[in-house]
Amino acid sequence: MAKFAFVVPPFEGHVNPTLSIGKELLKRGNEVVWIGVDQQLETVLPPGGKFLFIAHNYDDQFLKEFKKERTQITIQGLESLKSLYEDILTPLNQYMLDGILLYLSEFRPDVLIYDHQLYAGAVAAVKLNIPYAASVTAQTSIKSFNPMPKLSEWDDEQVVGFQQRNGISGSGRLDESASILLVYTSKLFFGSGDELPPNYQFVGPVIKDRPTNYDFDWERFESRKHRKCILVSIGTIFDNEEMQSFFNKVIEALKDENLTVIMISDPELFKEIPNNFIIQKRIPQLQLIPYMELVVCHGGQNTVSETLLQGIPLIILPIAFDQSQVANNVVLCNAGIRLKFKRFKSDELKKSVHEILSNDTYRENALKLQASFKEAGGVDRAASLLENLVSRKADDTIEIRT
Repeated sequence: MAKFAFVVPPFEGHVNPTLSIGKELLKRGNEVVWIGVDQQLETVLPPGGKFLFIAHNYDDQFLKEFKKERTQITIQGLESLKSLYEDILTPLNQYMLDGILLYLSEFRPDVLIYDHQLYAGAVAAVKLNIPYAASVTAQTSIKSFNPMPKLSEWDDEQVVGFQQRNGISGSGRLDESASILLVYTSKLFFGSGDELPPNYQFVGPVIKDRPTNYDFDWERFESRKHRKCILVSIGTIFDNEEMQSFFNKVIEALKDENLTVIMISDPELFKEIPNNFIIQKRIPQLQLIPYMELVVCHGGQNTVSETLLQGIPLIILPIAFDQSQVANNVVLCNAGIRLKFKRFKSDELKKSVHEILSNDTYRENALKLQASFKEAGGVDRAASLLENLVSRKADDTIEIRT
């Protein structure tokens, strides 16, 4: 039996992959803990998993606002990256470092797996001489920012600066020395780009056994699913005027169409809901996606992966951060259409919906990506790669799958 520790930020999209991998590691007889600042994490851990809480001096409302701030930054380019680091990542990493060091000293895992944007985990692992791996949920963390190389350079400067301020000498990022970087997509979707070192392992989406308790009117859906179904999944955290405008344009575009539209939002925000719409704050998304012909979303890595894993095309309207790169990848693979979140018109969305539903090319390419995701190995392969780190010698190499 080996011991594994996940270090995670308080962001659901970054935590979810670790829950799937951790569950598999536990099933194989290992001991697994999660280290974080969001106490709600304890309620979603797989059976047998343990949560090590880094206490803080702010309440749950502050944490909610912190999460909300991260998702509501809509500036682009370098300013978006600066805001992400200065307002969110650097303060969070600095705050968590001492707690991570404390728990790792007590638990002494065989392998530490840290979220790629929670680089305090790598610093702690090096200080304590613990083998470490990275969990990469944001492709832009490793993908070239061309044609804007300054973004990549500035990103590196922030991470290396944090390392140096916390006692790690040198000018290289610690993740470059990680035994494995688990990248939750396929090489086909990631794109060719620059050749990456062999410790970058593309394992595909790690979506497995993630049940939800959200209520859903399945009876009403069954009565309407004879029509083609579309999911609109932008998320409920964007409750502001911009999001209200977005939802209104979706309704205007699709209210008279022979489609069933499931939209994630607060139904109380709308004076009238068209008969072909089902609007809820929360839905069992993983269970519903297989019934869809098309998913409209903002380009979050999890929703895009969940959709393509079912071979379903997308319309993406990126808002900020890595969503633009994810949207670009979808378009380059010809598995969907990209629209401008702030500037799209209802007629433009309607036209794009009809284009995808009437053109089999998008579905065919989505199915190619689905096949590449499955070939990457998913949860089982990710867990095996981590277990191999425990048993191999320091100078052994990882078996690479191409």
